[in-house]
Amino acid sequence: MNPAIQPAAQSAPDPKAVNLMARQAILASAVDMWLPIYTTLPTGTIPGQVINIPVRNVGLIKRFVIRIRGTVVQGAAETQTLTQFGLANVLSNITFTDLNNQVRINTTGWHAHYCATARRQAAFGAAFTNDQALLTKIGSNFPVISGTNAVTTIQPFTMYYEVPVSYGDFDLRGGIYANVVNATMNLQITFNPSFFVATGANATGAVYQSSTAQLGILALTDFRVYQNFLDQLPMTQQGPVLPLLDLSHAYMLQNTAFAGLTVGNDNPIPYANFRQFLSTFVVYDNAGVLNLGTDINYFALQSANFTNIFKFDPFTSKLVNEREIIQDDFPAGMYYFDTRRKPLITTQYGNMQLVMNPITVTGASSQMLVGFEMLSLINQVANAGSLPGT
Repeated sequence: MNPAIQPAAQSAPDPKAVNLMARQAILASAVDMWLPIYTTLPTGTIPGQVINIPVRNVGLIKRFVIRIRGTVVQGAAETQTLTQFGLANVLSNITFTDLNNQVRINTTGWHAHYCATARRQAAFGAAFTNDQALLTKIGSNFPVISGTNAVTTIQPFTMYYEVPVSYGDFDLRGGIYANVVNATMNLQITFNPSFFVATGANATGAVYQSSTAQLGILALTDFRVYQNFLDQLPMTQQGPVLPLLDLSHAYMLQNTAFAGLTVGNDNPIPYANFRQFLSTFVVYDNAGVLNLGTDINYFALQSANFTNIFKFDPFTSKLVNEREIIQDDFPAGMYYFDTRRKPLITTQYGNMQLVMNPITVTGASSQMLVGFEMLSLINQVANAGSLPGT
């Protein structure tokens, strides 16, 4: 054959295009399933109790939703008052371990709740007032997430948590195809051992603070876990249609803390390598006091050559990262930094760090509690090293 008329070599298909086609095929035809997988009530002393929830190996898993209902009981003659984070602190830890025995989620209840809010750009599980609340009764009618601010007798509460596996309903990065054998996943939760704290104690991580030294009593009435997954995926002769690039990612929520803070200095929060950081939460626990920005000079995101990508005072940060995104403020002492529109890809930017420059540091117990939301390729997680502070 004349070399001049040889047929052109066919180029390999674009993996991103193939993944997108598979994702669209799944979303168009798969069945979105919501099934309860755990309904057993815990027994014994509830605060501090650890529960391991076996995950069903079925479908392409997107998330778990945890419903906790119970009552808060006055211990004696004291008043139990919700803390700054309130019911977001019912669980002190949520850990999810995948089929490869890699920990994708290891974080606090408050981080999981407020991260679910940030992803939706609205308070997770909330109903909002509207001008039909009186006319057609559309409004906050059901106790979805509910409780009482001040407890002097016996009061019920309900709390929901989302434990995400994939990034979203239409972005399946991080999803897990669970139709496998000889492999297990595990969802572990810890009921807050500091559910109640006495007056004068650091209440940042608690649900209720007492007006005296007398603590309250927690009693659960209902505990349920739902698994949300896509079933009946489209099939070919080679097997199910799967978005392989999506499944090669891990969507991760992790939490750490930084102490030893110095007044007037840049106190760094480094970002780990081989990850795409979508958001960062920082709680400035100033020795048990959560202020409204009055104890911080600024936050800044610095690259490896100390170039500031942004530098905000705490109030401008609230405007840009919270009111412009969720149209609300997170609680006092909490600051949210949104990078999901342009993720911090540490393989691209190199070493990055978020710095906080405080005006006051009350004592040695002052700390920054930090929650990271990120994506990583599964085969790179083991090489990325642990998060700083852990």
